[in-house]
Amino acid sequence: MKKVLSIFLFFSFCLIFSQVNRNDTIRVENHPKDSIPAAKPLSEAQILGDIADKNAPAKLTKLSPIKAGLYSAVLPGLGQFYNKKYWKIPLVWGAVGTGVGIALWNDKNYKRYRNAFIAELNGLPHEFDGINGVNKTVLGNAQDRFKRQRDYAIGIAGLIYILNIVDAVVDAHLFEGRNDPDLALTPAVINDQFSNYQTKAGLSLSFRF
Repeated sequence: MKKVLSIFLFFSFCLIFSQVNRNDTIRVENHPKDSIPAAKPLSEAQILGDIADKNAPAKLTKLSPIKAGLYSAVLPGLGQFYNKKYWKIPLVWGAVGTGVGIALWNDKNYKRYRNAFIAELNGLPHEFDGINGVNKTVLGNAQDRFKRQRDYAIGIAGLIYILNIVDAVVDAHLFEGRNDPDLALTPAVINDQFSNYQTKAGLSLSFRF
């Protein structure tokens, strides 16, 4: 009886001890490691290649002068919009609009004095009747003056219209999307006479003004 009780107590003690050890065990297999492996250094060729890519000139953007000219011919200012010269659009519209407005105003007055001049020659009433000093000579001179000013305004508006087309064509022909910074960092070979290696890869900083 004592022997059976001793065996039972022994196994019970072993079971309790193993349970305590199992609960006290800390899992560390999923914890991050304290040491971080060093990054693999880039080779000299890779460094020079990266520098060359960073300092490579930007691709040139070409515009079509024919398209720019046609756009400006259809609508003044549209060629400047195509060339991305947005600040020129109000100038073109203002210049052409002013010329057309002056031409229309002079044409309206020319017609008024023209009708009055014809009526004066035929002895018919007109809008300038009763004004002292107004006669057929004054009316004829007035109509000639407004006609001349109208023709000048039409010519100036037409010239501005042509210059608008020429400007769009020239801008499109000369436009290039350049990337020429004044401050440039380029790869260079450095001569070092005070070390074991006489030549080293380095960077050259240049400033243009």
